[in-house]
Amino acid sequence: MSVITDDAVTLGEVDGAQVNTVTWQLTYLDVALTKEATMELGFKKPVLGSLTICLPVSAIKNIGDVITLNFSLKTFKNLKECQVE
Repeated sequence: MSVITDDAVTLGEVDGAQVNTVTWQLTYLDVALTKEATMELGFKKPVLGSLTICLPVSAIKNIGDVITLNFSLKTFKNLKECQVE
């Protein structure tokens, strides 16, 4: 499912999710960034594949055919890369 920022930039595709196993609540979405979003956020693009970030579910505005976020792309510059196992 595509993830789109508030300023209509495609951030990437949902690649997984993280759940708090104590409360069974969804905490983060693992989002594989597009090449453009990777460069805009200042990450170095891996040679193969894509970079995956941990997007807090609190940033989600709406879920439909795509996931729309509450914030513009520049707001997400401080997100960290997920260590996907």
